[in-house]
Amino acid sequence: MPHQNNIYLDNNATTRIDDRVLDVMLPYLSDSYANASSSHLAGLTIQEAVENARWETANLIGAKEEEIIFTSGATESINLVIKGLANESHKHIITVTTEHKAVLETCRYMEETGFNLTYLPVAADGILDPEILAEAITDNTLLVIIMNVNNETGVIQDLQAISKIVQAKNALLLCDSTQAVGKIPINVKDLGVDFLPLSAHKFHGPKGVGALYLSAKAKIKITPQIHGGGQQRKLRSGTLNVPGIIGLGKSCEIAGREMEANTEKISALRNQLEEGLLKIEGSFVNGSLLNRIYNTTNICFPGVNSERLIMALQNISVSNGSSCSSVISEPSHVLKALGLSDENALSSIRFSLSKFTTVEEIEETISRIHSLIKELKS
Repeated sequence: MPHQNNIYLDNNATTRIDDRVLDVMLPYLSDSYANASSSHLAGLTIQEAVENARWETANLIGAKEEEIIFTSGATESINLVIKGLANESHKHIITVTTEHKAVLETCRYMEETGFNLTYLPVAADGILDPEILAEAITDNTLLVIIMNVNNETGVIQDLQAISKIVQAKNALLLCDSTQAVGKIPINVKDLGVDFLPLSAHKFHGPKGVGALYLSAKAKIKITPQIHGGGQQRKLRSGTLNVPGIIGLGKSCEIAGREMEANTEKISALRNQLEEGLLKIEGSFVNGSLLNRIYNTTNICFPGVNSERLIMALQNISVSNGSSCSSVISEPSHVLKALGLSDENALSSIRFSLSKFTTVEEIEETISRIHSLIKELKS
């Protein structure tokens, strides 16, 4: 059972569903249960609600409704793009060492099928130098994959500069915007991206639903990975997850309307948390202090094992960003790519806030961490 005073600061992993989102979903789990692909009146009514959610999703990212495909989330969307391009004649893919595992593991699979992969490094602040991309890209490059906001550090890449380089070589650009959509303004046309995946549960929507933006030129190159009834213009067959899609649409509508207010509130809380924790001797922030999203801070506490600290925090939920098993804890590949030692990577904690975070929760977190680090170091 959750602690009575649970403090949740792991919102880059998932977020609490907004009550207003849940409210609009409930009818589609009870009375309004018809299949959106059915031709009867009940089905057509559901289809109209689905298309409204598609419009809300497209509107949030500056896309057209016909450019949106609903999926189970960003991981499926990423797989659909990368594997869906397997039949193209060009066999070179470029990505970055700090990408999410959904990208990196899919790219490793593509290497096994005969594709050539280039993994670009980032600087110590987590930023990719566009000149490094310009040197790596060739006329044989099919796809460049670079995320918008990093899930562990919150670092934001310069996608407009990146997209110009990609477009000059007539390659395609996949931008994992899972941590960006719903939090910061996104316009796919301004960014110059061809593919943009997103997940509802990262901005107070339900789990198990997301979407993929496909530009008009990119759509014709994609081979479907799920075959069946030919739903969603044959790009992603299967009965639509109507309650999830309705929830996604409502999350997009709320995010677009409240983004400015959320940004002001959450950034102030993040800065308060960071200021308090950086008073701990030797602590420092991982990644850029200038080019990052407002809800995230990743802090290293040298000499403190992050797993022990997380367990000691009990009712305060944070993340160390590492890949754990019952036997061994591995340092984060993202932090290693920034140049951190194994020891410092394993001493780092990610704090990610949401619109539900309060001043009182931040104050308690600062106090508890100060006390626990003194205990752990002693």
